[in-house]
Amino acid sequence: MQIEYTGRNVHVTQAYRKLCEEGLERVQKILDRDLSAHIVLGSEKYRYSAEITIRIRGSKLVSVGEATSMNAALRMALDKAETQAKRQKQKAVANKRLPKVEKTTLEPKLTRVHRGAALRSTADRSAAEADAPSPAKATHNGKNGLARAAKAVIPVTVHSFPAAGPVIEPHIVRSLDSVALRPMTLEEAVKEAEFRDRDVFVFRRDGDGILCVLHRKRDGKMELIEAP
Repeated sequence: MQIEYTGRNVHVTQAYRKLCEEGLERVQKILDRDLSAHIVLGSEKYRYSAEITIRIRGSKLVSVGEATSMNAALRMALDKAETQAKRQKQKAVANKRLPKVEKTTLEPKLTRVHRGAALRSTADRSAAEADAPSPAKATHNGKNGLARAAKAVIPVTVHSFPAAGPVIEPHIVRSLDSVALRPMTLEEAVKEAEFRDRDVFVFRRDGDGILCVLHRKRDGKMELIEAP
């Protein structure tokens, strides 16, 4: 595991290095693969910040922590990195393909009819058709002597429509933590979304004021949507 440190107004002490190495070892055990990390420690007035970028085979995890002490900021950033690693591990397990189940086709069972029985059924059917009156044949009515033709039976198909299912109303929860209150650059918005641990983050771009939306996809990449 390769770890690179950068200090901005902060001296990277041995205690900070040991804390980072212990946290990144937990992340490496969760992901079960080699990784490299870049840790940036900074201070501004009375506020300390820690930014951890972990690179794993073409993808990366970014976590940011801010607190009044460097130890607290580092622990916050490491906890977020561990949470992101668990989430990525769950997605990888869910997207893993299951083995295909072989489909078996059932052949229709053929029943063999005895030849004598088939001949008897054919003779009985012919006799019944001969005895049955033809629709076009006229019948004599003894009362008035008029010939009437037998009426043909017309089949009628009745359609039944399925009953309408109940409409489930969506459960809406309003969230103000996913909207930035001030204009930001794209880099600041990505860091803020990671800091708030949000999959969707809305902000206005600094400079032109265009409304933008950051959306985290299933593969962990951030997607930028700009309003027209």
